[in-house]
Amino acid sequence: MSTRRAKPPHQGLVQAEVARRELVSPGFVRVTLQGPQLSLVRPLGHDHWVRFFLPRGEGSLDRLPASMGLVSYARYRAIPAAHRPVLRNYTVAAVRHDGSTSELDLEFVLHEPGADGEVGPAAGWAAACVAGDRAALIDEGTTFLAPEDTGAYLLVGDDTALPAVAGILRSLPAAARGLALVEVGHPEDVRELEGPPEVEVRWVVRSDPQAVPGAQALERVRELPRPAPDTYAWVAGESALATGARRHLVQECGLPKERVTFVGYWRHGRAQY
Repeated sequence: MSTRRAKPPHQGLVQAEVARRELVSPGFVRVTLQGPQLSLVRPLGHDHWVRFFLPRGEGSLDRLPASMGLVSYARYRAIPAAHRPVLRNYTVAAVRHDGSTSELDLEFVLHEPGADGEVGPAAGWAAACVAGDRAALIDEGTTFLAPEDTGAYLLVGDDTALPAVAGILRSLPAAARGLALVEVGHPEDVRELEGPPEVEVRWVVRSDPQAVPGAQALERVRELPRPAPDTYAWVAGESALATGARRHLVQECGLPKERVTFVGYWRHGRAQY
């Protein structure tokens, strides 16, 4: 049997504005959003994620649909491209409710420019936003789906998955055991992560700044001992890492498909974030 994915109590559009921006490390910037509507977002733990909208021109966020089902997504896509808000998916780093004040933290990876010399719109926005800048989001819940008989956990991610890995570690049972393998681009991106003492956190720092993010993490996955049959694996990040790790764990290691959750957050060479 499997645990149920957490669904948010409110899946409608939430308007917010930037409260502050903080450079966490050479590869990460944290943006804190604030606003009364954020009181509708309740912390769900694990890899809690939201659909995040950035304005594209004055008043563009006011044209968004109230939710994001199939019909409303079609309405969103029907907005002329020059005025359509940018949509990206991001993990919730933290949610805080203190009386009448609600805040939500998102962490953005400061990617190197793509082949076209451009950085992604979300990373560019995060690096330059100031207090009062508007944004919007829709809460989507979690993808983490560990079977109830899980005996060990294997968490694998590149830089973009670090906030999710951190959230999952904080949410695991105190007696959990396993391994979290995280690849980052700079030694100063390594940080202390709170989690069960028997879940080892192993860092991989890219030795080549031009290397495809996630490639070294995938190599390390392939070098690991065969996981026990009761292992649950969660893998996210660059598309080749997510699909490659899943293929290895299922085809080479024999883990059942339902014991491997994989999410391709982005694809190398495209300025997606």
